[in-house]
Amino acid sequence: MEEEKLAEIQWYIVTTYSGNENKAKENIERRIISYNLEDYVKDVIVAEQEEPDIDKKTGLQKTKKDKKTGEEIPQFKVRNLFPGYVFVKMIMTDDAWYMVRNTPLVTGIAGSGGGGQKPSPVSYKEMERVLKRIGKVEDSMYSKYHEGDQVKIINGTFAGIEGTIEKIDQQNNTVQVKILFFGKVTILDLDFSEIFKD
Repeated sequence: MEEEKLAEIQWYIVTTYSGNENKAKENIERRIISYNLEDYVKDVIVAEQEEPDIDKKTGLQKTKKDKKTGEEIPQFKVRNLFPGYVFVKMIMTDDAWYMVRNTPLVTGIAGSGGGGQKPSPVSYKEMERVLKRIGKVEDSMYSKYHEGDQVKIINGTFAGIEGTIEKIDQQNNTVQVKILFFGKVTILDLDFSEIFKD
């Protein structure tokens, strides 16, 4: 029974009003508890990423003085990668479906055809890309990667370059990837969230 439950856990896209993603997330999380659905709704995320806060006039990253040391500290801002969307990992039971779609600030669940038809989940590959962009790694991702696999680096300095996995260290969430850089073989130590396999 437990294995059947796990097989049904999938990611779904919940729609909300742009700018209200975090409030909708909090509402869903509160209702998971009040409806006793912790076994069915496992995770709720807003796909946000921290990036440098750039001054429009100078084109430079904004800074502010540290009150204690007087040093200039670079400023960052949080950017929502998918405005109007919240991602929910759940088993699509009638109760979970009802709870999510009737949560305040939720406008619907993407992939629902109407007429009582349950929505379609997000494909594993699409969701892996979303999660890795925000630096989130699930244990199940590791089973799809092996030494010798061709991968693409999706974040960081070497984004867009392809290479071969040399070593995977699941305990530390790191991977070694061999690339050809300016005609020279180079081994990169990367975070697991920085690679993707098509």
